[in-house]
Amino acid sequence: MKPLILPACMATAMILACGGPSERGTAAVQSDSTGMVLSSGSFAAGDSIPKRYSLYGENISPDLAWERAPEATKGFALVCRDPDAPGGTFYHWVLFNVPENVRSLPEGIGRDPALPMGGTQGTNSFRHVGYDGPRPPGGTHRYYFELYALDGVLTLDETATAGRLLEAVKGHVLARASLMGKYTH
Repeated sequence: MKPLILPACMATAMILACGGPSERGTAAVQSDSTGMVLSSGSFAAGDSIPKRYSLYGENISPDLAWERAPEATKGFALVCRDPDAPGGTFYHWVLFNVPENVRSLPEGIGRDPALPMGGTQGTNSFRHVGYDGPRPPGGTHRYYFELYALDGVLTLDETATAGRLLEAVKGHVLARASLMGKYTH
């Protein structure tokens, strides 16, 4: 019996590590094998992102919350990406050095590089500091909010793009959680 259980556990861990979905109450979240989860009161995973969080609406950032970060976490980083953009992956939000004791971001963070709870907003693919919401030219696009628990603080400033951030976190990620919402225009 034991040989059958071990492969099943390994398969489950691999699915979770790749961002497999997990249901938690009204908001579905995605988690890695560490159990860290990311959710939002603004939209449930896989559901539509309301217009107010888009460039067609108020263009304010949605609220996000996370739990079960590893104890060794020294800070968090987050990106929001649209892999369906016509020119390739497009980044709508870049955050890093969010303190280890923070477990949520309120709605409507704004454009100040310095976050009110600590941390820094970087430069998105629109070349703006802060959040810019969905603005697909047509059709339905997926938007992945990806949170990273890190083992240290990054030496980046508000000019950091998603590419620079993702390069800087290599080898420092303790856990990852993802939340996907869709937007149709």
